[in-house]
Amino acid sequence: MPTCSPKPVRFFGYTSVKESTQQMKNSSKIGRRAFLGVGASAAIATSAPAPPSDRCGLGCPPAPGDRLNQGPFGIDQDEGWRTLATTTPSRAHIRNYGLGLVGYTWEENGPAIGVRKGLETLEESVDRMASLPFVDVLYIRCDWRNVQSSPGRLDLHPVWELTRDAAKRHGLRFAFRVQLSNPEIEPKEIALPVFLRDKVPMVKIGRMPRRGRDVEFVEPRYDSPAFQSAFRELTELLAARFDDDPLVEWVDLMQYGFWGEGHTSDLPNPFPDFLTAERTFLDMTRLQIAAWKKTPLAVNTQPDISRVGNGEVLDAAVRAGCWLRSDSIVVEEPIQIEELGNRPPWLPVIMEDGYLRDYDITKIPVDDAGVNLRENAMLHVLDLGANYWSLWTEAQNLTTYNDKYPDGFRALQQRMGYRVRPAWIWQRKRFDTFEVIVGVANDGVAAIPGNLRLTLQSGDGKYRDSGSLDGGQPPAGKVRQASFILPRDLNRGDLKLTAELESKGGVRRPVRWACVQTLNSDGSFPIHLKQAGDAGWRKGV
Repeated sequence: MPTCSPKPVRFFGYTSVKESTQQMKNSSKIGRRAFLGVGASAAIATSAPAPPSDRCGLGCPPAPGDRLNQGPFGIDQDEGWRTLATTTPSRAHIRNYGLGLVGYTWEENGPAIGVRKGLETLEESVDRMASLPFVDVLYIRCDWRNVQSSPGRLDLHPVWELTRDAAKRHGLRFAFRVQLSNPEIEPKEIALPVFLRDKVPMVKIGRMPRRGRDVEFVEPRYDSPAFQSAFRELTELLAARFDDDPLVEWVDLMQYGFWGEGHTSDLPNPFPDFLTAERTFLDMTRLQIAAWKKTPLAVNTQPDISRVGNGEVLDAAVRAGCWLRSDSIVVEEPIQIEELGNRPPWLPVIMEDGYLRDYDITKIPVDDAGVNLRENAMLHVLDLGANYWSLWTEAQNLTTYNDKYPDGFRALQQRMGYRVRPAWIWQRKRFDTFEVIVGVANDGVAAIPGNLRLTLQSGDGKYRDSGSLDGGQPPAGKVRQASFILPRDLNRGDLKLTAELESKGGVRRPVRWACVQTLNSDGSFPIHLKQAGDAGWRKGV
């Protein structure tokens, strides 16, 4: 069992502004590029973060309930051994929970452009996205007003049912974010539902050019009793509806400001002081973490340019096992790349980038090396060891792009996230019976997002044994071994090996092996036991 250090390590050295209040008072304006981390003091801003290996204070890997013996398995432990089978990596597109390419059915501007222009229906657009052979997860990003029109119940926009139905029919999953603020619709509209607008104070936070317009933006007083009461109800309603849904991949944490990313650009926040802002969003974060028992939450790593307590939010979320996400990948602060690339390895990362999001090949520049800028961006997902890449809404353009530039999506499909296989399988004579040792290799760029659970069983089903590897094992590019001691009467015949991913709340999902070698029709890997008297056993070699 892994143990945790009691020392209060903060995520990448972040410290609360409460610990540097005087320094904050001395700063009249903190710009987005200058403010390195939420509530960072001068000392933090000028010193290196905690070493990436120092992660015990940020929570431990998920502990297996029935841990398999994971070695090491020395030569003095066997009475003879042999290698039964080996496998090699597959380059095929293999769908598993915890990784994939993400197609949007709704984003902050609404559905696909064709729907907005009246050229296709929403149902056609959703099904077109779900039909793309390289899409693994569907995603909804909508406003609070799109999920609730009256207190006490959810009133989901039709895109929700269409998305879930399409995911089920096409063997996909779906995820979502509910935005509490959306600058794309202001000043004509705001993200809050109508029933709440006259109950929550709205603060004018300033003007800023947006898409050729000079817009005066407003933000709600998130700390007002009416907002907090309605937000608690919203959180509980969403969790009651979707926490047990097996098709839900993850849910974005509802955070402050524009698009729910944790900022309002260069504009100030609506709070009277920093401590009120930090306390409000830390409480909202804890509420969401408590409500979602089985579905992972994903927290944005946005630096605290708006001074609302993002550092404390991120710290609490990481300790609770929340996934990480960022809404840009090339135009990105060094601190976010550091956080994402050197995170606790068992936490998945979701990446998107809004530039050139329509994937129009007539508008995408190509650099001197012949690499188009969309491919340049998406390949950085592999540099971060991330699990997901977002494709946005334009299904037809994505098809055209993939036809012209297939290498990018193909590279992600072959390496992104985790890709596990039984690289070695040994049989040993031990304790007057047989032992099977499996060496599981991970050919992906990310660790296992939870516990990998292995099951070994006989073809007739009379023997079955299972257990889990340590959390996050095997990490990217590594191998983890595990042992099964067979009963004495099982000394011949065929076995089969399967894998599951056990994640938040003990939820288990099947994992498809990513090897070239032939699998059984049920996806299991075949193992053919040798008898004790067969030729080929090795000892003392």
